[in-house]
Amino acid sequence: MNLAGKTAVVTGGSRGIGFSIAHALLGGGANVVITGTTQSTLDAAARELRRATGQGAQVEAIRADVRQHAQVEQLMALTVKRFGGIDILINNAGVGLFRSVADMSIDEWHTVIDTNLSGVFYCCHAAIPHLRARGESWIINISSLAGKNAFVDGAAYCASKAALNQFSEALMQEVRHDGIKVSYVMP
Repeated sequence: MNLAGKTAVVTGGSRGIGFSIAHALLGGGANVVITGTTQSTLDAAARELRRATGQGAQVEAIRADVRQHAQVEQLMALTVKRFGGIDILINNAGVGLFRSVADMSIDEWHTVIDTNLSGVFYCCHAAIPHLRARGESWIINISSLAGKNAFVDGAAYCASKAALNQFSEALMQEVRHDGIKVSYVMP
Protein backbone atom coordinates (compact mmCIF):
# COMPACT_ATOMS: atom_id res chain seq x y z
CA MET A 1 0.00 0.00 0.00
CA ASN A 2 1.29 3.44 -0.91
CA LEU A 3 1.04 5.65 2.18
CA ALA A 4 2.39 8.82 0.55
CA GLY A 5 -0.02 11.68 1.16
CA LYS A 6 -2.40 9.60 3.29
CA THR A 7 -3.48 10.87 6.69
CA ALA A 8 -3.67 8.59 9.71
CA VAL A 9 -4.98 9.09 13.23
CA VAL A 10 -3.31 6.88 15.84
CA THR A 11 -4.94 6.92 19.27
CA GLY A 12 -2.58 6.17 22.11
CA GLY A 13 0.23 7.12 19.75
CA SER A 14 2.71 8.56 22.21
CA ARG A 15 4.25 5.28 23.37
CA GLY A 16 4.36 1.52 22.93
CA ILE A 17 2.51 -0.07 20.03
CA GLY A 18 0.91 3.23 19.00
CA PHE A 19 4.25 5.00 18.80
CA SER A 20 5.67 2.18 16.67
CA ILE A 21 2.65 2.29 14.37
CA ALA A 22 3.00 6.07 14.00
CA HIS A 23 6.70 5.65 13.24
CA ALA A 24 5.96 3.06 10.53
CA LEU A 25 3.22 5.19 8.97
CA LEU A 26 5.46 8.24 8.88
CA GLY A 27 8.27 6.17 7.41
CA GLY A 28 5.89 5.16 4.62
CA GLY A 29 5.06 8.78 3.84
CA ALA A 30 1.75 9.21 5.67
CA ASN A 31 0.90 12.28 7.71
CA VAL A 32 0.08 11.17 11.24
CA VAL A 33 -1.91 12.61 14.13
CA ILE A 34 -1.05 10.98 17.45
CA THR A 35 -3.35 11.28 20.43
CA GLY A 36 -3.13 10.66 24.14
CA THR A 37 -4.19 12.21 27.39
CA THR A 38 -0.95 13.93 28.44
CA GLN A 39 0.22 16.81 26.24
CA SER A 40 3.84 16.74 27.45
CA THR A 41 4.14 13.03 26.58
CA LEU A 42 2.55 13.68 23.18
CA ASP A 43 4.88 16.58 22.45
CA ALA A 44 7.95 14.49 23.35
CA ALA A 45 6.73 11.63 21.15
CA ALA A 46 6.07 13.99 18.23
CA ARG A 47 9.59 15.44 18.55
CA GLU A 48 11.08 11.95 18.57
CA LEU A 49 9.01 10.89 15.56
CA ARG A 50 10.09 13.99 13.63
CA ARG A 51 13.75 13.26 14.40
CA ALA A 52 13.43 9.61 13.46
CA THR A 53 11.57 10.10 10.19
CA GLY A 54 13.11 13.31 8.86
CA GLN A 55 11.45 15.44 6.21
CA GLY A 56 8.33 14.72 4.17
CA ALA A 57 5.41 13.36 6.13
CA GLN A 58 4.23 15.39 9.07
CA VAL A 59 3.20 14.46 12.60
CA GLU A 60 0.81 16.39 14.83
CA ALA A 61 0.14 15.73 18.52
CA ILE A 62 -3.43 16.42 19.63
CA ARG A 63 -4.51 15.78 23.20
CA ALA A 64 -7.76 13.81 23.25
CA ASP A 65 -9.26 11.39 25.72
CA VAL A 66 -11.05 8.73 23.66
CA ARG A 67 -13.51 8.27 26.54
CA GLN A 68 -14.85 11.77 25.85
CA HIS A 69 -17.04 11.90 22.73
CA ALA A 70 -16.71 15.69 22.36
CA GLN A 71 -12.90 15.48 22.45
CA VAL A 72 -12.95 12.76 19.80
CA GLU A 73 -15.21 14.85 17.55
CA GLN A 74 -12.81 17.78 17.95
CA LEU A 75 -9.82 15.51 17.21
CA MET A 76 -11.31 14.40 13.89
CA ALA A 77 -12.31 17.95 12.96
CA LEU A 78 -8.81 19.27 13.72
CA THR A 79 -7.25 16.45 11.69
CA VAL A 80 -9.45 17.22 8.68
CA LYS A 81 -8.75 20.94 9.02
CA ARG A 82 -4.98 20.33 9.17
CA PHE A 83 -4.62 17.62 6.50
CA GLY A 84 -7.82 17.80 4.44
CA GLY A 85 -9.22 14.40 5.42
CA ILE A 86 -8.64 11.07 7.12
CA ASP A 87 -7.60 7.88 5.34
CA ILE A 88 -6.58 5.62 8.22
CA LEU A 89 -7.84 5.28 11.79
CA ILE A 90 -5.77 3.18 14.18
CA ASN A 91 -7.67 2.62 17.43
CA ASN A 92 -4.79 1.78 19.73
CA ALA A 93 -5.61 3.62 22.96
CA GLY A 94 -6.19 1.07 25.67
CA VAL A 95 -5.91 0.44 29.36
CA GLY A 96 -5.53 -2.70 31.42
CA LEU A 97 -6.48 -2.81 35.09
CA PHE A 98 -6.18 -6.32 36.43
CA ARG A 99 -8.22 -7.12 39.52
CA SER A 100 -10.76 -9.71 40.49
CA VAL A 101 -14.37 -8.82 39.85
CA ALA A 102 -14.95 -8.61 43.61
CA ASP A 103 -12.05 -6.20 44.10
CA MET A 104 -12.47 -4.01 41.01
CA SER A 105 -14.16 -0.69 41.68
CA ILE A 106 -17.00 0.56 39.50
CA ASP A 107 -14.78 3.44 38.35
CA GLU A 108 -12.01 1.00 37.34
CA TRP A 109 -14.52 -1.08 35.37
CA HIS A 110 -15.68 2.04 33.52
CA THR A 111 -12.10 3.13 32.84
CA VAL A 112 -11.36 -0.16 31.07
CA ILE A 113 -14.65 -0.48 29.16
CA ASP A 114 -14.89 3.22 28.30
CA THR A 115 -11.33 3.31 26.95
CA ASN A 116 -11.06 -0.06 25.23
CA LEU A 117 -14.56 -0.25 23.77
CA SER A 118 -16.53 2.99 23.97
CA GLY A 119 -13.47 4.96 22.87
CA VAL A 120 -13.21 2.85 19.73
CA PHE A 121 -16.91 3.42 19.02
CA TYR A 122 -16.52 7.20 19.48
CA CYS A 123 -13.49 7.30 17.16
CA CYS A 124 -15.14 5.19 14.47
CA HIS A 125 -18.39 7.13 14.74
CA ALA A 126 -16.58 10.45 14.31
CA ALA A 127 -14.18 9.25 11.59
CA ILE A 128 -16.47 7.22 9.31
CA PRO A 129 -17.95 10.22 7.44
CA HIS A 130 -14.40 11.41 6.68
CA LEU A 131 -13.22 7.92 5.74
CA ARG A 132 -16.20 7.48 3.41
CA ALA A 133 -15.31 10.75 1.69
CA ARG A 134 -11.85 9.36 0.87
CA GLY A 135 -13.19 6.26 -0.85
CA GLU A 136 -10.49 3.73 -0.01
CA SER A 137 -9.70 3.88 3.69
CA TRP A 138 -8.89 1.74 6.71
CA ILE A 139 -9.85 1.23 10.34
CA ILE A 140 -7.50 -0.97 12.34
CA ASN A 141 -8.42 -1.80 15.92
CA ILE A 142 -5.70 -2.98 18.27
CA SER A 143 -7.22 -5.74 20.37
CA SER A 144 -5.48 -8.49 22.34
CA LEU A 145 -5.29 -12.26 22.57
CA ALA A 146 -7.09 -11.65 25.88
CA GLY A 147 -10.20 -11.22 23.74
CA LYS A 148 -10.09 -14.98 23.13
CA ASN A 149 -8.13 -16.23 26.14
CA ALA A 150 -9.59 -15.26 29.50
CA PHE A 151 -7.44 -15.17 32.62
CA VAL A 152 -7.79 -14.60 36.36
CA ASP A 153 -8.10 -10.92 37.34
CA GLY A 154 -8.72 -9.99 33.70
CA ALA A 155 -12.52 -9.96 33.48
CA ALA A 156 -12.84 -6.29 32.50
CA TYR A 157 -9.90 -6.34 30.11
CA CYS A 158 -10.86 -9.65 28.49
CA ALA A 159 -14.48 -8.56 28.14
CA SER A 160 -13.47 -5.25 26.55
CA LYS A 161 -11.22 -6.96 24.00
CA ALA A 162 -13.73 -9.72 23.17
CA ALA A 163 -16.35 -7.05 22.60
CA LEU A 164 -13.89 -5.06 20.48
CA ASN A 165 -13.35 -8.11 18.25
CA GLN A 166 -17.08 -8.51 17.66
CA PHE A 167 -17.52 -4.77 17.19
CA SER A 168 -14.83 -4.91 14.50
CA GLU A 169 -16.47 -7.86 12.74
CA ALA A 170 -19.86 -6.12 12.65
CA LEU A 171 -18.37 -2.78 11.60
CA MET A 172 -16.51 -4.46 8.74
CA GLN A 173 -19.82 -5.71 7.37
CA GLU A 174 -21.43 -2.27 7.74
CA VAL A 175 -18.79 -0.22 5.91
CA ARG A 176 -17.15 -2.57 3.42
CA HIS A 177 -19.30 -1.29 0.55
CA ASP A 178 -18.17 2.26 1.37
CA GLY A 179 -14.56 1.36 0.58
CA ILE A 180 -13.59 1.19 4.26
CA LYS A 181 -11.60 -1.86 5.27
CA VAL A 182 -11.82 -2.88 8.93
CA SER A 183 -9.34 -5.16 10.68
CA TYR A 184 -8.34 -5.96 14.19
CA VAL A 185 -5.00 -7.17 15.46
CA MET A 186 -4.57 -9.28 18.59
CA PRO A 187 -1.02 -8.87 19.97
